[in-house]
Amino acid sequence: MRQPSCLYERAAENGELDALWDIRDNCTLFTGPLYYNASHQHGAPVFLAGLYGKFQLRLHGSDWLLCRTAIIPTGVLHELDVGGEPIAVLYIEPVVGGADVFKPLINNSRTLNGALVGNGGEINCMRDLYEDRYKSDWTTDALQDLLGYSKRRAQAEAIDPRLTRIVDYLFEHGDDLTSVVALAAQVGLSPSRFQHLFSQQIGVPFRRYRGWNRMRQAIREIIRGHSFTTAAHATGFTDSAHFSHEYRKIFGTSPTIGLHKLARLQL
Repeated sequence: MRQPSCLYERAAENGELDALWDIRDNCTLFTGPLYYNASHQHGAPVFLAGLYGKFQLRLHGSDWLLCRTAIIPTGVLHELDVGGEPIAVLYIEPVVGGADVFKPLINNSRTLNGALVGNGGEINCMRDLYEDRYKSDWTTDALQDLLGYSKRRAQAEAIDPRLTRIVDYLFEHGDDLTSVVALAAQVGLSPSRFQHLFSQQIGVPFRRYRGWNRMRQAIREIIRGHSFTTAAHATGFTDSAHFSHEYRKIFGTSPTIGLHKLARLQL
C-alpha cells in the first residue's frame, strides 16, 4: 500500500501570488488568487469555491455567469474570470469517485451544460485552508475529512479495481509511457475493453487521464524546486515548451503565472 504523500507550497510573502498547493494520492488542491483562465478542460472533476465572493464562469456554449461554487465534471470545457480574488480549486482522483462526490459540497445549485453551478456550499473550510496557508500541517486531515464526508453523503460507487491498479501505478510512475496494450494485459483486459471501461468509469479517455497525471507529477517537481525543463523531462514531456503547451490546455493559463515565485516547500 502506498504511503500518503503531499506537497505544500506558498509563494513569497511579497510575491504576486500567495497560494497553497496540496498534491496527494487522491486529490489536488490549489487555493489562492487567480485572474483569467481561458477555455480548458481537466482530466479530473473539480470543485470551485469563491472564498470571499462570486467568480465568473463560462461553460462551452453558454454566456458568462456569476456563481459562488461550481462542480465541473471531467472533460467539460470552461473559462474562469476570478479578477485576482482567491478561489479554491479542488480536484479528486478516480480512487475517490466522479463528480457526484462533490454534490454534497454545493447548495442552491442548478445544472448547466453538464456542470453544476451554485450560490453556496462548503466554503468556510476552503477559506480556512487559505487563511491558514502558513500553518499547512493541518491541511491533510481537513481535506480528508471533507472528502470523506462528501463521499459518504454522495454514496459514490467504487470504480473497477483493475482500473484502480492502473491509476495507482500511474501515480507512482509519473513518467510512465507504457503502451495501452501492455497496461491492459497487466490487468487481464483486451486493449479495446480496457479503453472502453476506462472512459466509461473515469470519464475521459485513458490518454487524457495519463496526461493529467503527468501534469500533476510535473507540478510536484516544480514545487520541489526543479526547473520547468527538468520537471518536463522527469515526467515524460519532450521539453519545457511541450509542458507549457499541455499546461495551457489543462489550466487555461501559462505555467509562469500559476507556478512562478515558488518560495517554500513543506512536506
